[in-house]
Amino acid sequence: MIITKQEYKVKGLNYTIRSAVKTDAKGLSGLRLQVDGETEHMDRVPGEAFIDESGFETIIERDTNHPRNICLVTEANGRIIGYSRCEGHDLQRFKHKVEFGVGVLKQYWGFGVGANLLQASISWADANGITKIILSGVLETNEKAIRLYKSLGFEVEGILKKDRILSDGKYYSTYMMARYTD
Repeated sequence: MIITKQEYKVKGLNYTIRSAVKTDAKGLSGLRLQVDGETEHMDRVPGEAFIDESGFETIIERDTNHPRNICLVTEANGRIIGYSRCEGHDLQRFKHKVEFGVGVLKQYWGFGVGANLLQASISWADANGITKIILSGVLETNEKAIRLYKSLGFEVEGILKKDRILSDGKYYSTYMMARYTD
């Protein structure tokens, strides 16, 4: 699906949130790889489950044409600095929900990029009859993200104990979170 482009100015940074287009594929591939290396909040270490330019072209085309998918990018100064994606289901019993994921370059944390990507996704979901947005694998130590999600109506649905091993060799739990509308 496609959204209307949205402009933001936060703490002196001008950026745009818009639907991804095919020409974003190369930038998204590099961005995802970089974001994976900047924090352990993501599911992957750099290079794991790598998606190349062609792979992102396929994702963007599918998401553009699927009524329950959306792929958004944040652009600042001609560069993609963040992305989010909602992926829905075709099964009748699951058509009411989507799973959400987000990534923002670390140097742009604190400018509301992730929050605005999530808000744009929530608005899109609400406008398209999607009544449940799922966040899976929210790392228990990612307190800032958990506060943000809760402030936007998400709640913890469950805890996956010892779900992830981080670079320190220790196990960490993750939260399953969701936002519901009636």
